[in-house]
Amino acid sequence: MNGKIKYLLPSIGQTLFLAVFLTLFFHSECPLLRDGDTGIHVRTGEVILDTLSVPARDIFSFHSPPLPWTAHEWLSEVVMALLHRAFGLTGVVLFFILLISLTYFLLFKVLRTNGGNILADTFLVFLVIISSYLHWLARPHIFSLFLLVVWSSLLDSFQRYGKTRSLFYLPPLMLLWVNLHGGFIIGFLLVGIYFLGNMAKYGFSHGSEKEQAKAIARNLGFTLLGCFLVSLINPYGYRLLSFPFTLVTNRYFVDNVVEFLSPDFHKILPFKYLLFFMIAIFAISPKPASLVELALVLVFTGMAIYSYRYIPLYCVIIAPILSRQAKSLLARSEGPRRKNFHNEAENIASIDSFVKGYLLIFVALVIVIAVATKGNLEFVFDGKKKPVAAVDFLKKENIKGNMFNMDEFGDFLIYLAYPQYRVFIDGRLDVYGAEKFKEYIKVVILGPGWEKVLEKYDIGWIFFDANSVLSRSLYEKKGWRLIYADNVANIFAKERAEYQDLIQKYGNVTPVANGEKKAGD
Repeated sequence: MNGKIKYLLPSIGQTLFLAVFLTLFFHSECPLLRDGDTGIHVRTGEVILDTLSVPARDIFSFHSPPLPWTAHEWLSEVVMALLHRAFGLTGVVLFFILLISLTYFLLFKVLRTNGGNILADTFLVFLVIISSYLHWLARPHIFSLFLLVVWSSLLDSFQRYGKTRSLFYLPPLMLLWVNLHGGFIIGFLLVGIYFLGNMAKYGFSHGSEKEQAKAIARNLGFTLLGCFLVSLINPYGYRLLSFPFTLVTNRYFVDNVVEFLSPDFHKILPFKYLLFFMIAIFAISPKPASLVELALVLVFTGMAIYSYRYIPLYCVIIAPILSRQAKSLLARSEGPRRKNFHNEAENIASIDSFVKGYLLIFVALVIVIAVATKGNLEFVFDGKKKPVAAVDFLKKENIKGNMFNMDEFGDFLIYLAYPQYRVFIDGRLDVYGAEKFKEYIKVVILGPGWEKVLEKYDIGWIFFDANSVLSRSLYEKKGWRLIYADNVANIFAKERAEYQDLIQKYGNVTPVANGEKKAGD
């Protein structure tokens, strides 16, 4: 192959990077802005930059006294705020698109270190990508996903090849991770699994194998201690270490928050095919899994089945293990088809190792940045699905008094209208706690005593989903008047003195059917 050509042709890993990057960038509807949490993270980061301090009390809701707040993603939020100030929401989204693309490019590189079949590895990463897509959002957890690939590859490098130097990188990475996102606890979990796996091996082995397991466990133990010590270097000290368990151990949150629910296998779900593929590989592979691998498979499969938000983590952990199992399986198979498949893979791997198409990636990045900076493609929240127009109405009218709002709408109000408005609730459920969330749900479903909740918090107006049971009920409810309506959101004012001007001005509003012009203008 011509020496110059190799710099133009992308490798398989580079092709996967470009496929993810360009698909997310040129998608007709930005999938990374499916919820409003991006906005609240940006505003939190801006508050930290403006005050040069990490908040310990909530500043976004009207609850008094201010609720305790552990802003555990503060460093991620500062990064997002800096990007937002320089490049707007488009810059934030573009950054996370780049980070996601790098994550799966790096994962493919990790798989190739196993020396397995390149076609099998490509298929495996493709399956991982489409399985992980469901939780790709412009939010801090993407930092955890990227760091997990790096972290697990370093641990595996030490376990399999004895590269002690790999462990030296873990404490500095933990120092970064603990300030970026609560997913840092997964780093501790992984080191713990490797440590306990080697301790078990030490207990059941003999001779040199026993001594080797002991040495590995000892190094992992020191690494675990080092990671623990540096994890204390954060704005909240030792208290932050228990924070990741705040939500996952609360049964009410786990059973009622969509993000924590188990995956629905009745729907189209690529994850289930990856799960079936894993079962099939382990069923027919001649290579037995090590104790560490077995523990990783059991723990992360259990997590993925327990909550769909853990599926991307499962994919990152399981992919290298399946790559090694597939390598062993293909090595044992016989026949002309297997030989042809092997030869074809070897030829592709040889070409893949030769091409260095980073120029193509550079050109693609330049084009994307040019398109974004010229404003030809801008990432914004979709006004057809999000309450953007309703928030514009609220900013114009400057409605006073306490509001009851949909939790996701709270995120948008904080992003688009803070500090003009303070919310009843938003996506930070760890701040509000189970009791306030129960009160919120009671009103949402019109449960017994729902009106007393509104009285308790002196709610004067309600900002909620136009297609909800609550909105339909309030429209018929005496004492409430609809003052704004569009396809996404309704705003109701209580019939009392301070809202009479609003009611006289907009009190003839009716619910808006899909496709109709919004009311309340």
